[in-house]
Amino acid sequence: MLIVIFLLYCALLAASAPEVQLGKTKLVGRDLTGLQVDFFGAIPFAEPPVGSLRLERPVLKTDIDADEFDAQNFGLACLQEDLETDEMSEDCLTINIFRPTGVSSEDLLPVMFWTYGGGFFSGASSSYNGSNIVAQSVTRGTPIIYVNYNYRLGPLGFPQGQEAADRGVINLGTRDQLTALEWVQENIGFFGGDKAKVTMFGESAGAMSTGLMLLNSSISNWARAAIFESGAASSTVFYNASTQESSWEYFVAGTPGCESVAGTQNTFPCLQAANSSAIYQGLVEAYTLSLPGKSAFSPTLDGPSGLIPDLPTHLWAKGEFATIPFIAGSNLDEGTLGLSTNTSFTDEVIRDYIQTTYSAFPPYISDDILDQLLELYPDDPSLGLPYGTGNDTFGLPIGYKRVASMTGDLVIDAERRAWTQTATQAGVKAYGYQFAQNTSLFAPHYGVPHTTELYFIYGELNSSTEPASSILLGEMMVDYWVSFATSLDPNDGLGTSRPNWPQYTPDNEVLLQLKDENVTVITDGYRAEQIEFYRKNADAFHR
Repeated sequence: MLIVIFLLYCALLAASAPEVQLGKTKLVGRDLTGLQVDFFGAIPFAEPPVGSLRLERPVLKTDIDADEFDAQNFGLACLQEDLETDEMSEDCLTINIFRPTGVSSEDLLPVMFWTYGGGFFSGASSSYNGSNIVAQSVTRGTPIIYVNYNYRLGPLGFPQGQEAADRGVINLGTRDQLTALEWVQENIGFFGGDKAKVTMFGESAGAMSTGLMLLNSSISNWARAAIFESGAASSTVFYNASTQESSWEYFVAGTPGCESVAGTQNTFPCLQAANSSAIYQGLVEAYTLSLPGKSAFSPTLDGPSGLIPDLPTHLWAKGEFATIPFIAGSNLDEGTLGLSTNTSFTDEVIRDYIQTTYSAFPPYISDDILDQLLELYPDDPSLGLPYGTGNDTFGLPIGYKRVASMTGDLVIDAERRAWTQTATQAGVKAYGYQFAQNTSLFAPHYGVPHTTELYFIYGELNSSTEPASSILLGEMMVDYWVSFATSLDPNDGLGTSRPNWPQYTPDNEVLLQLKDENVTVITDGYRAEQIEFYRKNADAFHR
């Protein structure tokens, strides 16, 4: 009897599972119980980048060789450290879709296209459940479709060295992102999405990636808006691929079976013939030995016909970017997360840290610039991160708060301001924010660090440990984001009652402060001298 009941239950589930016909293939998704949201996951958007396609540009996959495809779960993450082997695979270029239940191909809903962060060495689409955003979009009367996907990471996604440059296969991870966006253009209509109403958004490396895609003005044919959470195109350090020759050599030498070709300009055939376990060993070895650490494998300058032909700040100055509306913001204490809490940051240690981290290869940062930097950020705990904490050093070594302030401005705040000012001076419609709400998720010495806003946007706050006002702030933020994605204005008046968010213009450079019960407009003028210093010396910091 129990077996009969179980079989009937399975049949009922199968009958109620959402389906989409994609070419000759029926995709069978999953109904997210209680949310009125359908999920379709692990859909391949490119051919598996393995074997002869390893370390090659992605090949758009337009069909699935099956009559029926199980799309009830996320696909595996791309190769990276700190994941179990059964959680990742080289065959990782998959895309996921969350949509309101009952949507048909005739509905043409706006699309929100998410790119995850993780410093270009970690991250997975499965970490970002978009059901909260979709469910709230329905509740407020402006339903959207949420899309996210995986892209290659580390040496497989961002190969370095002259050989990779000669083969034209650098910035593969960025090309994966563009291919996922192309897949959306080709297929989102089958899920009820409108390919003409795509808003790209992402956080950290995801925001940086979104900014890099906008360096190609033709991206406006594939997306009509963007949201940058804690990152801009210029937030990473850019070199020519040949600069990181040693990092590539470490990767090859660390790949069992390929040691003999390390240091040559003919490494690809061996690497393409290696198995995934060997490739993973090489990846780990490369991260261990390379400078500057894991950022050795990140987006790279790739010449006149490439995706990043010049430093982003140079391209901005020449007006070479897509002029689509956007939201761009940062968190109050961007520089704390990831900074060593075991290092005494004396003046000399700071000089070495900044030089090694942000100019590990020629041309190096001059002593004069480093002198100015130390003057602009005096050794005064009351001026450092977390901001507003006075002389409290949280028992941490000397200089922690000082260096946190330096790096937060350099990597995030200066780049966000430079991008917003440049774009708005060119007539682009933009909105800026500063997220300033702390949570119990982080120790006090972090303040409101990098990534904090994600817990609010994705509805991951614990209502038993966070105040009701923080839960409400998260709902307000989703309303702002969805309003912008559906109307290109965060102020559609639907959903939660929330303050008006003024547009950022050359004559009115303002941000919306997102803070608990104090959501208000502030002037974008904090640390003006320090941030302008970074802008004037962008070349020295390879930005």
